[in-house]
Amino acid sequence: MKPLLILTLALGLVACREDADELPGPLAMTDEALGHYCQMYLADHPGPKAQVFVEGYAQPFWFSQVGDAAAFRADREKPAAIVVTYVSDMGRAESWGEPGIDNWIAADTAHFVIGSRVSGGMGLPEAVPFASEAAAQGWAAENGGRVVAWAEVPDDLIRSGALSANLPHQGHSK
Repeated sequence: MKPLLILTLALGLVACREDADELPGPLAMTDEALGHYCQMYLADHPGPKAQVFVEGYAQPFWFSQVGDAAAFRADREKPAAIVVTYVSDMGRAESWGEPGIDNWIAADTAHFVIGSRVSGGMGLPEAVPFASEAAAQGWAAENGGRVVAWAEVPDDLIRSGALSANLPHQGHSK
């Protein structure tokens, strides 16, 4: 009977470990979602948003623009390691002013346009995310900038005037 008990416990531990390895899924953005740095309602600002899940926290940290999430990666004062980052898929957004509440994609699979003529929701340089590389390339052709992976988005994007003309908010249509 002991071998059966040991086998049962071992299988239970494996099942628990598999559950622990699952990434949390993105949450729909609500009207109450506040930006981590600015403490302002995300819905009040145009452009793409981000949500970052951190170890030990059930709720994500929300960001009014994707550039803020890039800065959070390097923030030495973040409470724990980042588990997963989700960003708005602007290829599925209704418009620049309506980036969507549930069209999230994992940042590490997205294609980002940096250095465009369009500012983010807080009026700062932005990394504009797309699920499709073709959509990102098309947006860059129309708005300037270049397409990069999440790992290539500079942590100091929001402070880097060299990456954006930092013009006033501009609309975007699909």
